[in-house]
Amino acid sequence: MNIKKLKNFFKIFGPGFITGASDDDPSGVATCAQAGARFGYSLLWMPLFIVPFMIAIQEMCGRIGLVKGRGLGAVIKKRYGKRILLPIVGLLLIANIINIGANLGAMAASIRLIIDLPFAVVIIGMTLITIFLEVFVSYKNYAKYLTFLALSLFAYVAVVFMIKQDWSQIAYSTFIPHFQNSDDYLMSIVALLGTTISPYLFFWQASEEVEEEVETKKIKNMGVGKPLINDTDIRRMRIDTVIGMLFSNLIMFFIIITAASTLFRNGIFNIETAEQAALALQPLGGELALTLFVFGIIGIGLLSVPILAGSASYAVTELLGWKSGLYRKFKAAHGFYAVIAIATLLGLLVNFSGIKSFTMLFYSAVVNGLVSPFLMIVIVLLAADKKTMGKFTSSKLLNILGWTITVIMSLAAIMLIWGWLN
Repeated sequence: MNIKKLKNFFKIFGPGFITGASDDDPSGVATCAQAGARFGYSLLWMPLFIVPFMIAIQEMCGRIGLVKGRGLGAVIKKRYGKRILLPIVGLLLIANIINIGANLGAMAASIRLIIDLPFAVVIIGMTLITIFLEVFVSYKNYAKYLTFLALSLFAYVAVVFMIKQDWSQIAYSTFIPHFQNSDDYLMSIVALLGTTISPYLFFWQASEEVEEEVETKKIKNMGVGKPLINDTDIRRMRIDTVIGMLFSNLIMFFIIITAASTLFRNGIFNIETAEQAALALQPLGGELALTLFVFGIIGIGLLSVPILAGSASYAVTELLGWKSGLYRKFKAAHGFYAVIAIATLLGLLVNFSGIKSFTMLFYSAVVNGLVSPFLMIVIVLLAADKKTMGKFTSSKLLNILGWTITVIMSLAAIMLIWGWLN
């Protein structure tokens, strides 16, 4: 493959791939590790089950942003009004702030594994650094330098092949769904659904497709003018999204196996701290395992917190009609960057609730699983609406997949809430 072909190949990695990679944030790692630790291989069917639905929903979001030249919140507001958008933004803020807090807590706890400093000092310092990067450094510029830190996630892939595995059981658990009649098992299913099909990913990908259109001069600013797109643009977005979601679920699959074959096998059924999660990488060898874990959590945390805060800011500013966009300088979008900073600071405060960081990460995924169905109903309706999408409405297959996963996640959430109340 020559250099020109290589460059053309990497051009397909855009908002869809970044969205998929960001889905393996500390919350995703903790949720998958918790699932493997609690139930062994029995939840391995989930990544394979989730991936076509995740692709469908994210493609719908990307399609909406691409066609309309504005973020998801702005499209919802124009089509259905503020009354529909307001509760969606409220639920998104709650979920994102908890998620931001959980990710910051996991990053701070990971740093403390190698640097002996008080938790409060580490997390306040990490929060200030994160806000500075979010507000004053272009996300696209610094994300490409931090992405290599997230590559330590492949350590979870490596460890799978370094210890003895029951491959027949892995294959069986992957292709044959298994269910247990327990609230914990149902909660893990809701958490896995919530950490992969998350509200912040919906807003982020739609807005990033628009950011790409601004960068390529298809529109002047977000929400200004209608971009001229064609089937090639839709196809590019679809390929990018498919690759991103496949990557996300592949990592999810191997994290579950790693936790199942280390933690579960050794009788560690609950992960509450970063130290316990690091045990899953112990077969790689002592300090190396610890260092890989720490850099992985920090790397994906620094990548994902701006996405969480950014998606919240897109939603809030689109609701209020303020200027938004990461392509804008701070002085041109004070409100947009102020929401990012405030959401991050509120996430910091969540860490002083007394809940252990990795427990918080798991429950933040559960919150996402409860919130997502409300937003997914609107997304599926929008993507199929000819008045909104013109000739670029979603296909019949996308609609079927979209409604199916919306019903499944709604039923799972209802069953979980019913179990709590009884």
